[in-house]
Amino acid sequence: MLDLKWIRENPDALDAALARRKAAPVSAAILDLDKKNRATVTELQSLQGRRNEVSKQIGGVKAKGGDAAPLMAEVAAIKDKMAALEAEGTKLGEEVRQILLTLPNVLQADVPDGADESGNVEVRKWGTPKTLDFAPKDHADLGTALGFMDFNQAAVISGSRFVVLKGALARLERAIAQLMLDTHTEQNGYTEVNPPLLVKDEALLGTGQLPKFADDLFHTTAGHWLIPTAEVSLTNLVAERIVEASELPMRLTAFTPCFRSEAGAAGKDTKGMIRQHQFEKVELVSIVTPEESAAELERMTACAAGILEKLNLPYRVMALCAGDIGFGAQKTYDIEVWLPAQNTYREISSCSNTGEFQARRMNARYRPPGETKGTRFVHTLNGSGLAVGRTLVAVLENYQQADGSIVVPDALRPYMGGLTLIKK
Repeated sequence: MLDLKWIRENPDALDAALARRKAAPVSAAILDLDKKNRATVTELQSLQGRRNEVSKQIGGVKAKGGDAAPLMAEVAAIKDKMAALEAEGTKLGEEVRQILLTLPNVLQADVPDGADESGNVEVRKWGTPKTLDFAPKDHADLGTALGFMDFNQAAVISGSRFVVLKGALARLERAIAQLMLDTHTEQNGYTEVNPPLLVKDEALLGTGQLPKFADDLFHTTAGHWLIPTAEVSLTNLVAERIVEASELPMRLTAFTPCFRSEAGAAGKDTKGMIRQHQFEKVELVSIVTPEESAAELERMTACAAGILEKLNLPYRVMALCAGDIGFGAQKTYDIEVWLPAQNTYREISSCSNTGEFQARRMNARYRPPGETKGTRFVHTLNGSGLAVGRTLVAVLENYQQADGSIVVPDALRPYMGGLTLIKK
């Protein structure tokens, strides 16, 4: 959420920031509602003062045996007017809040301009795409032919965009997740968390999925939401809290199922495991001071990319442009892995700095060293470290052999009981 005080002082800057995202200006509407709300507060304060003054007069008149009825009538009228003004103020304040909840974050100055993903800028590449001496198959054909990937029976059970993994591929997916968790906890300084998968409205409001992206989520009849990413649960671990500076930076990771309706993805990646309703992901979340957040984004991106290096999977890092960046992000790097069957790079992680955007929504603050009363909003960052299913896809396609078997990457063999080759 953006700072209302900042909007009052910088309305043109807000509209310029929205224009970078190709969004319509809203500063005039916000300031008009805010002006009316503040006028209501001023009038309430004036009436409160008058009520107190008249109440004192009533006591004096009664003490002298006079008729206090007119004064008492005035107090009653003031109370009625105050009640109406309070209701109006509440309504205006909520209207302002609802607009603020729909406003995207203000982009950092170094985010490249651009209307869509074609405006994203390559930051760096690692590794060289493998040259196969046979026509590469995609992961779905490979997994199905091996007998360890079943989309048809998954559709019988759950419908489209689901998969059943069996045997060696089920174990391979688990091995990938274990490698990620071990790396992030033992080498990268993250603390493993096993968080709730069902969350309340407030948690999704805090991280920015609600109200804007409700159609992309699964909602239960009991009022809970299935998490679209562990970012929701992990980031909300500091919701409504004041943490001490000594607790920062706070780095958290979790391996969880994630659930997305993919409402806006009709017709996209309908084959295979690239875009599913249920998928597994290892998430990275950092809670830091404002001074640390820029460097933390670079660090987090390197931690996520390091998994691909361990697996010897070629990738590139892209700085997302203004037209492709997420709602809550100030700045985002996408990591894209090479997929031979598609002959292109595909996203496997997004690492974002949201600044204080989520912290304001969650009321997550910290106490700077040496201060006993003052607090500041923390900065929050999140990233996939990595999407486990998409990593499985990349392993299958990059390590496939001409006969359809899959070589197990060296880094995964300790988690696979020493298995070196997956075959039918």
